[in-house]
Amino acid sequence: MMTTILNKQCQQAGILPYFFDERGLKISPKTEVKKRLLKAFENNFSQHSLLPTVKIFRQKTPHFFPLNTPNQREHIQGKWQLWLENQTEPLQGKIKRNAIPLPQNLPLGYHQLQLTVGKQQWQCVLIIAPERCYQPIELLEHKKLWGTFLQLYTLKSATNWGIGDFGDLKQFIQQLEPYQADFLGLNPIHALFPANPESASPYSPSSRRWLNIAYIDIGSLVEFQQSQAAQAWFNSAEIQQTLKALRDTDWINYGEVIPLKLTGLRFAFQQADKENPTFIEFLQKGGESLQVQATFDALHAHLSQYFSEQWGWDFWAKAYQDFNSPAVQQFRQQHQQDILFYSWLQFIADQQLAECDALCQRQAMPIGLYRDLAVGVTGNGAETWNNKTLFCLNASVGAPPDVLGPQGQNWGLTPFNPHILQQQAYRPFIELVRSNMQHCGALRLDHIMSLLRLWWIPKGDSAVNGAYIRYPVDDLIAILALESQRHQCTVIGEDLGTVPKEIVSKLRNAGILSYKIFYFEFDQQGQSRDLQQYPYQAMTTLSTHDLPTINGYWRGYDFELGQRFGVYPNPQILAVLQKERIQAKSKILQRLQQAGIDIEQGIDETLDSPVNKTFNHQLQRYVAAVNSALFGLQPEDWLDMTEPVNIPGTSTQYPNWRRKLTKNIDAIFADREIQALLIGVKQQRLG
Repeated sequence: MMTTILNKQCQQAGILPYFFDERGLKISPKTEVKKRLLKAFENNFSQHSLLPTVKIFRQKTPHFFPLNTPNQREHIQGKWQLWLENQTEPLQGKIKRNAIPLPQNLPLGYHQLQLTVGKQQWQCVLIIAPERCYQPIELLEHKKLWGTFLQLYTLKSATNWGIGDFGDLKQFIQQLEPYQADFLGLNPIHALFPANPESASPYSPSSRRWLNIAYIDIGSLVEFQQSQAAQAWFNSAEIQQTLKALRDTDWINYGEVIPLKLTGLRFAFQQADKENPTFIEFLQKGGESLQVQATFDALHAHLSQYFSEQWGWDFWAKAYQDFNSPAVQQFRQQHQQDILFYSWLQFIADQQLAECDALCQRQAMPIGLYRDLAVGVTGNGAETWNNKTLFCLNASVGAPPDVLGPQGQNWGLTPFNPHILQQQAYRPFIELVRSNMQHCGALRLDHIMSLLRLWWIPKGDSAVNGAYIRYPVDDLIAILALESQRHQCTVIGEDLGTVPKEIVSKLRNAGILSYKIFYFEFDQQGQSRDLQQYPYQAMTTLSTHDLPTINGYWRGYDFELGQRFGVYPNPQILAVLQKERIQAKSKILQRLQQAGIDIEQGIDETLDSPVNKTFNHQLQRYVAAVNSALFGLQPEDWLDMTEPVNIPGTSTQYPNWRRKLTKNIDAIFADREIQALLIGVKQQRLG
């Protein structure tokens, strides 16, 4: 009896009773795990109502809207009114056969439906969405595009302050112009924690609605240039010496870079026109969300001056743990200029990102900037601070155990409660997508399977003790399609790992591009996949921020690092992975030989094989012929770099998110071998 009740509760919550792992085995969560995850929901489940909070229909389909009547025999009488988006006069009609017969030709958009039965009224957001996401004409014509991915912070230049910035991004875009690249991808540029500079992971943001102010190019700000105090400080021997040291290092020193940049930005803010109409408009459009972000950053900085270990709001005094608390509102009154400062920083970051996007458009890139949306946020940042009911703060997300990681993965990110998301008419998701489709032509969704399901782990527990939670995948994809069409923004879904069959066709039918890693692509015979057999509706690349560089992959440097930092649970698993690597390299070499590529003597499938820039570039030019719509490279591989930017499974053991490129931007594009590589890649894509 108790088991039956528990199963019903789990079904109501959306806790999936089982899943199939990468071996095809059916895995069910433990009873205790299910109980703890049920508690994490805090009984915030979908409530029964005659009319749901939100309803989504696809364009040009019959819009027959049945009511949620508990008794089907009951005959409900009433009327409905529908206010179309941006219109004041409603459409209206009567309930027929316990349903609302809506017009079939409703326009795309977000409409407001009101149902009146007697003296009672119900409200519903009615969303009409297109079938597919936006794709540029070049993809509709089956052209093959190419571009590069940047970890923006890794860029070196003679002008940045020890971290790549939007000024460097402009320079990189300009240098790409002769090679006619079609896009330039970025790591997530979400807001992090300026008062806690060492929290550097772009995939663990404070908020995904706002930008990382560390990327502001201070030197280009007129306010900084025209401030005598700023220039005196900037040109002092001490600051120039500090800047040179920060630029010259191979690893970013966030603890020095961020405070230094904030000091420079304070000088610029003192000179800024606070009544600038464009700034005032930005404040108005940003609304409460911007005020939350700016207040969070200002309060975080304030508290960190007086107390240690103020990592996020859950470490603050209880009086400050909610944006709407009297103590926070008092702080807002007393520190208006500080809050305005952080609002201004968001304004400047937004402007500079927009300038980079405009530069891509002037260079006639079909896609231009390509942004990346992280799968979640940290539980103690700005995004959770003001909307705690939307998030399940007693759970975190990750991945279930697999062969490589028998303990699973805990990413330390806090999940949306799917029931509250629906109760809020998906508004937080809509605003999130809109924010990240600004100033770009494509958006990559990290771990896009999260639209269907997410692996939840009770807070403080091991990732082994988790379960999958169901999300309203069809509704979320429909919203993505609507916002994609409105912003003319292509959508790419990172679908690596164990991908449920049910989501594959949904993504494909919605026009969402898949994500293919050359290293992982093998056919049913175990051969390296024929490049012409890759799906067209996909992005293909050789590596990512979570994988070794080509150089590191080929000589097994990732295994060396993994052993050093305790990534592998036991020697047996490491041996299996090394054996698989040797086999994969052998199959790749066979494909290169079949393609007539002359490989230098000594380069082979063994893990101690030498690898050089020539071979590295040969491999990139070969994969550039892939059938996929998009092909992407990373500068690390142009430069034949070895050190990874991130090692999954480590935190403080390795300096993740800190490794810079080995050459500055000018030197990269002055390299004759790199010039030849980029020309060769463009020729391959043209066919």
